[in-house]
Amino acid sequence: MARRGGFPGGGIPGNMNNLMKQAQRMQKQMEEKTKELEEKVWEATAGGGAVTVKVSGKKEVVEVKLSEEVVDPDDIEMLQDLIVAATNEALRKMEEETSEVMGSIAGGLGGFGGFPF
Repeated sequence: MARRGGFPGGGIPGNMNNLMKQAQRMQKQMEEKTKELEEKVWEATAGGGAVTVKVSGKKEVVEVKLSEEVVDPDDIEMLQDLIVAATNEALRKMEEETSEVMGSIAGGLGGFGGFPF
């Protein structure tokens, strides 16, 4: 009976098999790094340290610290702006490191769309 399609010899060619193993290793590394990054905390300040915000790798604000001198009931807008600025900076730091870490793992595949062909 004649065979239709598939690869000669009936198996996955060596290069494809190696690619699959490499992809599985990379997936495991990415899962491990994702878990590590989710548990990490990034910190940023605004107003010369008057406002400090900490965010997690899950993109959650986990802490906000305000120095007493920044709490001025006559200037609530400044305090709000400082909190936003510190939060955005902490999130930017988290995103930057996450992109670098994941990019270094995925960079091992190279080529078109991450695959070497």
